[in-house]
Amino acid sequence: MPAQAQTTATAQTFDSAALGAELQRWTLARADAAEPRPGARVSVTLGQLDPRLKLAPCSQIEPYLPTGSRPWGRTRVGLRCTSGPSFWNVFLPVTVQVHAAALVLREPLPAGTVLTEAHLTDAEVDWAERPAPPLAELDALLGRALVRPMAAGEPLRDNDLQRTVWFAAGERVKVTALGRGYRVSVEGQALSRGLDGQPVRVRTEGGKVISGKAVAPREVEIAL
Repeated sequence: MPAQAQTTATAQTFDSAALGAELQRWTLARADAAEPRPGARVSVTLGQLDPRLKLAPCSQIEPYLPTGSRPWGRTRVGLRCTSGPSFWNVFLPVTVQVHAAALVLREPLPAGTVLTEAHLTDAEVDWAERPAPPLAELDALLGRALVRPMAAGEPLRDNDLQRTVWFAAGERVKVTALGRGYRVSVEGQALSRGLDGQPVRVRTEGGKVISGKAVAPREVEIAL
């Protein structure tokens, strides 16, 4: 785009088939580019402007993504008039759905259930429904416990699951510092339990306290 469409003076203009189809194509292209998923079915549903808006006629409307917006899930597209008797700027609500395969529950399960392969099956779900994406790999799910009751067919996201505990406070751990072309490891004592991917402090044998990220059984990583 820009869309080349003459408007009337009200918000109802945006219901026109030509402009609506152009906006759908514009949003769809940006959704595909922002977070591509091979084989996904992407659809765009346009919302409605406030019918109380009174807009001046416009022969050219330019769409844009507002700062901080992403073309997934419930979002909005900015529309500004760039050719008309007066310039205006409004926001149109849109819903972007991205349907692709992920792992879902075979049956309803209570909070605290430790997941096994028997609990899971593949299904097509909307990846854009929530900010956190669904999990599609078994390794990311097996052995982890649900933090809330979940229904059959629900996709699983990282925040639906308890994080793996790689070590307890007080355990001996290996701390590895990774840099370009080198790797240095030291031993130390964990000062808190190591939750997968979370920050943890370690006291080295020399008494220095350093911070890293728990990544594996009794292993902490520092990226330099």
